[in-house]
Amino acid sequence: MKCVICKQGDTRPGTVTVTLERGGTTLVFKNVPAQVCENCGEAYVDEATTEQLLMTAEAAVKAGVQVEVREFVAA
Repeated sequence: MKCVICKQGDTRPGTVTVTLERGGTTLVFKNVPAQVCENCGEAYVDEATTEQLLMTAEAAVKAGVQVEVREFVAA
């Protein structure tokens, strides 16, 4: 797909690091699968992966996590 940010590069499968913050919680997920623009590096995470990230983040917030770095594991 064509990148909607730079409008020049095409995306390729890759992995990225995603940081989520909410209140006093910061979560860093490494090696998240995404489509990454070959020109500007903008990342596009699919709906299923986003849902999994958000569910994991919600559980961490409820558990009182302040800062955590995790390796992404697909469900």
